Amino acid sequence: MDKPYDNRGWFLVLPVLAIVAFSAVIPLMTVVNYSVQDTFGNNQFFWNGTGWFRELLDPTTDLGGRVRDSLWRNLLFSAIILAIEVPLGIAVALAMPREGWKVAATLVLMAMPLLVPWNVVGTIWQVFARSDIGLLGYTVNRLGIDYNYVADPLAAWITIIVMDVWHWTSLVALLCYAGLKSIPDAYYQAARIDGASRWAVFRFIQLPKMRRVLIIAVLLRFMDSFMIYTEPFVVTGGGPGNSTTFLSIELVKLALGQFDLGKAAAMSIVYNLIILAVCWVFYTVMTNLDVERRRPPTDA
Repeated sequence: MDKPYDNRGWFLVLPVLAIVAFSAVIPLMTVVNYSVQDTFGNNQFFWNGTGWFRELLDPTTDLGGRVRDSLWRNLLFSAIILAIEVPLGIAVALAMPREGWKVAATLVLMAMPLLVPWNVVGTIWQVFARSDIGLLGYTVNRLGIDYNYVADPLAAWITIIVMDVWHWTSLVALLCYAGLKSIPDAYYQAARIDGASRWAVFRFIQLPKMRRVLIIAVLLRFMDSFMIYTEPFVVTGGGPGNSTTFLSIELVKLALGQFDLGKAAAMSIVYNLIILAVCWVFYTVMTNLDVERRRPPTDA
């Protein structure tokens, strides 16, 4: 006879469920509640239904137009970040040493930018890129290039992109390095025997072995870049004008600046759904490519 299950073990999970419910489910339900109501102060709420969502998704309204513009800025920023950091992280991982004392020293140096808090990173680059006292801004202007990130939208974009690349490329590089370290030496020995070129080794040995960690790296970097708030807010404040006002900054302006809880709650829900949908597309496409690559060819 099969032994009966001891369901008392579920009591050990109840504290975790309680913590998750308190820290995630309850705030989420609160946001959903706010998103379908309106308030005029004094903690008095009035039913508004899907009114905020309709206004939010209608680009002809003031709120819808701001959300649309901020969304395109977010998508553009994330696309640029992924196009730079993923290839750069792979290149850095390939250049990192594989053995000896240099491995520990390199890993420590690569991890240092990741240990700096986001607001500190923003403050560092805010001072570093200033044209009057910042080393970067002063040097660039001395070279004859008109650089002022507080007045020029292009300079502001370049500043926050370079800042993000400096801060987060190490994450991609460390993930790719972990994938490279998992490759057995027998693969490289077989490649040397066959006379494979450096490009062939990368294409047929290293890149396939890094595919899974690259999926993780792309997903993490997309979510982080799409939800970016602290660094551009500290450096540019969303300016000049609205050129670096991303969805996160627009959301904070609604919730804390205007204290418009209904619109802010609706926007946060749409914001979250966009992130989940794009991450699902990234994951599905990349995993399907991996499955197609592993599938054996069929004879005609």
